[in-house]
Amino acid sequence: MLCTSRLLQALLFTTSLSLILPSAQAASNPLEVKTASGKLLGKQSDQVRAFLGIPYAAPPVGPLRWKAPQPAAKWKGTRDASTFGSHCMQPALYADMIFRDPGISEDCLTLNVWTPAAKAKSAKLPVMVWIYGGGFVTGGTSEPRQDGTNLAAHHGVIVVSMNYRLGIFGFFAHPTLTAESGHSTSGNYGLMDQTAALHWVQTNIAAFGGDPSNVTIFGESAGSFAVSSQMASPLAKGLFHRAIGESGGAFRSQGLGYPPRSEAEQADAAFAQTNFNASTLDQLRAVPAQQLMDAEFKKADPTSTAKAVRFGPDIDGYFLPQSLPEIFSAGHQNDVALLAGWNRDEGGVATGTTVASLKEALTKQFPTQADAAIAAFPASTDDEAVRALSDLHAQQFIAFSTWKWIEAALVTGKQPVYRYRFDLAPPADPNHPGGLTAYHSGEIPYVFGNLDLLQGFPWRPEDRTLSDQMQTYWTNFARTGDPNAPNGANLPKWPTYSTTTDRKVLYLTPTPEAVPDKTRQQELFLDSVWNTD
Repeated sequence: MLCTSRLLQALLFTTSLSLILPSAQAASNPLEVKTASGKLLGKQSDQVRAFLGIPYAAPPVGPLRWKAPQPAAKWKGTRDASTFGSHCMQPALYADMIFRDPGISEDCLTLNVWTPAAKAKSAKLPVMVWIYGGGFVTGGTSEPRQDGTNLAAHHGVIVVSMNYRLGIFGFFAHPTLTAESGHSTSGNYGLMDQTAALHWVQTNIAAFGGDPSNVTIFGESAGSFAVSSQMASPLAKGLFHRAIGESGGAFRSQGLGYPPRSEAEQADAAFAQTNFNASTLDQLRAVPAQQLMDAEFKKADPTSTAKAVRFGPDIDGYFLPQSLPEIFSAGHQNDVALLAGWNRDEGGVATGTTVASLKEALTKQFPTQADAAIAAFPASTDDEAVRALSDLHAQQFIAFSTWKWIEAALVTGKQPVYRYRFDLAPPADPNHPGGLTAYHSGEIPYVFGNLDLLQGFPWRPEDRTLSDQMQTYWTNFARTGDPNAPNGANLPKWPTYSTTTDRKVLYLTPTPEAVPDKTRQQELFLDSVWNTD
């Protein structure tokens, strides 16, 4: 009887051990991570663990369309996180946007995490959260040029990127939505999605080996506008600790201007009534997603005379209590270290410009300030005239708005500011056949170290060298708030942009050099004549 009892105890012990071991093994599996919503199983390649398509908010469909992001549902078991989630509803506008996901969907609020495979989950690595550009109407996280693999593998950081709602789905404002919101606001759902992703990072990133107290947000074009907006929003306070802006800041009412909520509501309500004869939320939320998008881009009725409506951020009184210039002027921004700049040829190259045609163009655009304009954009040769008019086009498009943001942070902030200009023309871009230019978005694959993921580029040694340098600058800044330290002792020194350094700018060329701002005369002149509110 005693032997039988002992045998039974041994069998019970062995059985219980077999139940415990799989769980213990799973806990030690570096590709399995437990988040607040449930377990994830990622994949490993190229020295990186990748966790893709992670829901960070509930699908914004049905009654959740045009609402602030709601918490993601929890799941049981282990969720596969080896593939990207769908990119958000958008048209195919840009040839250089190539996605590696299932396609467009209104159910798109997912994010991705790349973490070095060699690092333990307890490593407390710096976290870099990327916000893509695309004019707030296009973009997605599965683009090859913004893949986080190389930054994570070679620079010891964790990279996060999120999809956020775009166009009419992300920025539709309407009086009934304002009444429903509980905050007397409507619009800016796309920006709130970004903030929700930052909350997810704070809650979950430690499980991946990240440090929630060391988070840097960075973005390009509309993504850079978004970074400036997160800096301005009280809803994002404490969610990040440094900011990087590449080409864009919400500081000028042109292109991606942010109108007052009342103006956005009036325009958007008229759009809804004209295109759908709809005025109630139930009617609008019942409109199929594709039909909404077709109407937004005038595909539903090509004979319509309705005024085109651009759906983008507004000064809603909640996410953005005031305009960004007002928030920064009062010193109410989230005061974090800032690294920002733009590309030399943001507006293209004005080939064929002569000294005479430059003066004619400046006189036409600034008739009452022609002499000052000509002094700000001087040219004694036709080559100089091409450069001067190209600079003006860049300022009009996006450079000036970025400069205003940098200056606002410098004047009212207490944290260091670093400014750059990307001057290297990528070689023979098949999507930009107009010649060699340091064009808008050209710096992205350099920052991510993804030159080889792009097809058709005969990359040169100087491209690879500058890419390595930019990756090091960007990740140094994310790690410490200083692009010069602690890695890259042989990097050219990047001084702060300040009055004590003559506002030095790092010009990113095959041999980067920091010198006083070469275009300050232009910027001061434009600041004197343009309404920047």
